[in-house]
Amino acid sequence: MNDDIEFDDELPDIDDYPTLRSVVRFNKLLSSVPWFASVSEPLDTETLTAARGYMDALGFPDAFVAEVEDWEDAAYAAANPEWNSNWWEAEEQLRMGLTASALELMGEEDLNLALTHVSATASPLISNAVEAISEEMGVEDMELVRAAVGSALQACHQAALVLAAGEEDDHPFALKYKLFEHGHWPIAITGNSFNIF
Repeated sequence: MNDDIEFDDELPDIDDYPTLRSVVRFNKLLSSVPWFASVSEPLDTETLTAARGYMDALGFPDAFVAEVEDWEDAAYAAANPEWNSNWWEAEEQLRMGLTASALELMGEEDLNLALTHVSATASPLISNAVEAISEEMGVEDMELVRAAVGSALQACHQAALVLAAGEEDDHPFALKYKLFEHGHWPIAITGNSFNIF
């Protein structure tokens, strides 16, 4: 794991930055996530609980989970122009708030370096997983494959920000990341439907 060693070496003394230590630990765990391994499978109770927690914490208590059954439905959900703009804005506000909180705990250069390492570690893991699964299931829509990869990378970035800012496990982005840890793809909130593949 040379990348981890380099990651640790490039950062300041992480003993002085406990939240940065959490990001380093998170980066090392990315390879153990079963990326997209449970798509097309029914959502279990734990996944549904995390989804409900995400919707409630984000401010969408009236939203409900819509299980996406196959790649064709996932393509429709991902391309749906009726995305709930309030959902996107709520996530963006959270992202900006987390960034500000993290910058109170560490320098901008250190934060950017940590987030860049997370992306560099996650990108090949996620890309390889999505490509293998889409090939196995006969998915030829490369735009959909890219959307799946991009969504998972964004979730890694968001989860790393949660850790960098010293937030708790019940933060909406932590709960969203948990859905990926269960092998699913939380696509988007469209209207009142939280589409999860």
